[in-house]
Amino acid sequence: MSPLLSRILVAAVGLPIVLALVYAGGWWLFALAAVAAVLALHEYALMMRSLRPVTLAAYAGALLTLLGAQLGGLQWTAAGFLTTLVLAFVLHWVGQTRQSATIAIAATVLGAGWIGLCLAHLLLLRDIPDKGRLATFAVLLAVWAGDIGAFFAGRMIGRHKLAPRLSPGKTWEGFAFGTLATVFVMFDALYKRHYISIGDSLILGLVLAVAGPLGDLFESALKRDMQVKDSGRLLGGHGGVLDRLDAPLFAFVAAYYVLRAFHAV
Repeated sequence: MSPLLSRILVAAVGLPIVLALVYAGGWWLFALAAVAAVLALHEYALMMRSLRPVTLAAYAGALLTLLGAQLGGLQWTAAGFLTTLVLAFVLHWVGQTRQSATIAIAATVLGAGWIGLCLAHLLLLRDIPDKGRLATFAVLLAVWAGDIGAFFAGRMIGRHKLAPRLSPGKTWEGFAFGTLATVFVMFDALYKRHYISIGDSLILGLVLAVAGPLGDLFESALKRDMQVKDSGRLLGGHGGVLDRLDAPLFAFVAAYYVLRAFHAV
């Protein structure tokens, strides 16, 4: 099966499930985020195995972060995440591994923060009173539209490399088309539905157009550092779970705080 066909099939099956759980919200979305966090952290642990992260502490910290977001909002999200630091230290000490404590704990906290804390902002975004469902759908669709626009524009007309050392396939042309797609979706979804002003919707679209590719490049930098090509193969042509989450993870955080700045939360 060609990578493109595999991408289409996975998207055709997965997208309706994701959108349905986002629509439902509550514990249904929490379950989706928790499963995604566990799968992504498994891939992360394999990618970082030479650094010997305390995987159990990363799992526990990420899930407690999600639980904090679900039950108590932003404050308890932070509390859940901070347990990762304590758990990583205690479990590393009990395990008596030969890896440097600084490196092992840092790798553990990075995984829980990158995956657990960023996914928690998906829950925080969905919990925005009255408009949470709209905002979450808009962010997801904007990031996907930007990714699709960048992918096809890069293949058809891409000539100038965006970050050749980190991701040779990304081009400035693809980034430009992805930005247009992202901004258009945010404008259409949030301004036309009377959530935020036209200026705010355009600013949010531009922020997401940058945040998504940065998330992608962040994962690429880690994979290059660890000399890993893909985070996994669970999603066929899409790669691993992390390969699909890299852009949305940064986008969830960016969207939530931009909307807070606009007093839309």
